[in-house]
Amino acid sequence: MTTRELGNLEVPAIGFGAMVLSPGVYGDIDDERATTALTAALDAGATHVDTSDAYGADGHNERLVGKVIKGRRDEVVVATKFGLALLDGEPARSVPVGYAFNELRVNGEGRLVRTYAERSLRNLGIDAIDLYYAHYPDPGVAIEETVGAMASLVKDGLVKHIGLSNVTASQLRRAHAVHPIAAVQNEWSMWRPVDADLLAAARELGVGLVAWSPLGNGFLTGTVQGVGEGDFRRNAPRFSSENLSANNDRYAPVRTLAAELGVTPAQLALAWLLHQDPHVVAIPGSRTPAHIEENIAAADITLHADTLARIDQALGKFEALGGTLL
Repeated sequence: MTTRELGNLEVPAIGFGAMVLSPGVYGDIDDERATTALTAALDAGATHVDTSDAYGADGHNERLVGKVIKGRRDEVVVATKFGLALLDGEPARSVPVGYAFNELRVNGEGRLVRTYAERSLRNLGIDAIDLYYAHYPDPGVAIEETVGAMASLVKDGLVKHIGLSNVTASQLRRAHAVHPIAAVQNEWSMWRPVDADLLAAARELGVGLVAWSPLGNGFLTGTVQGVGEGDFRRNAPRFSSENLSANNDRYAPVRTLAAELGVTPAQLALAWLLHQDPHVVAIPGSRTPAHIEENIAAADITLHADTLARIDQALGKFEALGGTLL
């Protein structure tokens, strides 16, 4: 697959978001199916695997990833995150979000960062994390403190590259002054544009962008007609029955354009995203090998300027109803 640079880290243009492989995201899933999906992603070239210590109960997602990459570690860029899977007895601060549960709880104190990393290393069964993110900035802790502790992990060889997730342009600049940041991971898709100031700061500093939810939690596949029990999207306003129906109607011109181009809506969404900046990569997640291969094929789709103009025109008429996470 075509590769791109996140700072000094080379990764495939399309990686794999492993969050979907744990129960409680898109409903139940067993480890056998999850293992099959992740193996298919690696075999197809999506060797940048993104996980977190907060995905699944008791480090389930990291442990699953660790089992699958055992024996093929050299092929895989392992990215994980910390700060949301809280340590026993430690305080936490509230981060407001746009989902029904209203908040996340985070602790990014520098004194805890090494403990987080050591836990993830055990879960993953690896000696060093290729790309380590602070999952959310802690509103009660200076970003400089968190990144300073992460820098010590790089010095000691436990982490190779530092990333930040869900940050502002100002936070990125302050963090980068402490230690070079390889990547910023923020939501970015056809139905959630990236913050213009953050994009400008990343370009100026040479920081790569990793787009989480590049398919709008599956909406941009054009196939979501409802969400069932055990699906976290039931907390998302954009997926309420009324909003989802209206959003599907509004998205119809984009689906039609995809059909005219001979690609799926998901492929069009991913290809469009990759055309927005040479240093953006996408990490879609899927549980179905055929869909995984379909997503990865989007890295080879070239969209000419007139086609991109048509897409932007269609997106200009597509204003999704309902809030997003941040």
